[in-house]
Amino acid sequence: MVDAKMLKTIGSAPGFIAALDQSGGSTPKALSLYGISETDYEGEEDMFRLMHAMRVRIMKAPAFTGEKVVGAILFERTMDGDVDGQPVPSYLWEKRGVVPLLKIDKGLLDEENGVQLMKPMPDLDALLIRARNKGIFGTKMRSVIAHADKAGIAAVVSQQFEVARQIIGQGLVPIVEPEVSINSPTKVEAEAMLRDAIAEQLDTLTANEAVILKLTIPTIDDFYAPLVAHEKVIRVVALSGGYSTVDACEKLSHNHGMIASFSRALTEKLRVSMSDADFNTSIGETIDQIYAASVNKVETGTENLRRLA
Repeated sequence: MVDAKMLKTIGSAPGFIAALDQSGGSTPKALSLYGISETDYEGEEDMFRLMHAMRVRIMKAPAFTGEKVVGAILFERTMDGDVDGQPVPSYLWEKRGVVPLLKIDKGLLDEENGVQLMKPMPDLDALLIRARNKGIFGTKMRSVIAHADKAGIAAVVSQQFEVARQIIGQGLVPIVEPEVSINSPTKVEAEAMLRDAIAEQLDTLTANEAVILKLTIPTIDDFYAPLVAHEKVIRVVALSGGYSTVDACEKLSHNHGMIASFSRALTEKLRVSMSDADFNTSIGETIDQIYAASVNKVETGTENLRRLA
């Protein structure tokens, strides 16, 4: 059974979801932006040790609480780690009031038909059971759409919802993330195809099935409003997709019903060399900025609303 208090927090509490789920391939870049170069560590274990230390520093920051951060997406190693001797999932929920979530995908296949599907996950059920037993509420899985190819987008959405049903079957809530690249030359067209494909899949869900959607901030303001309103959608969250914090927040502020689920935009100002006081001030300011974009919305122009009809 899904935890009712966590569901209420994720589904309706004001705030945003922090994405602390950089995996093996993206960790070196995340550490580099933090001020730790590849010459500062030896091997994968040392790399992940430093990454975990960064994440713990974020989770322990005074501003990182359920007052503005409703959830946190974790890498598997982070889920298995601890904060001051307490397992990360229970620390987040019991000490910070933040709902713990888990990244489950194993990366992407090569591009075909303008998209990258997820790699196979043969051990998914075992991971889901272990995550549930550790207090994880839900999961996140990412595909990428580079071009407006109808067949490719249909394949991405079909795969996402197939896995989503498997996740629901294990008592967890899936975050469906078919990311449209912000650099796509056909981003607007891809978003239209994606919205239609998602709506079709949502209509096939049964009475006890529901999902969270994690989508690229659309080019047209409020373009995903029909998905926000769909009865099978718990919440729609936005990925930053490579936008700076300022740009991501500005774009998000025009999309009603969407909250942030930012990764790089959350951590871009943090540096390992900062004092604890400076670090906490910096992450606090960024949390305030992302929270404001998630909660306080700019009124959308009538032209954009007309285009949604």
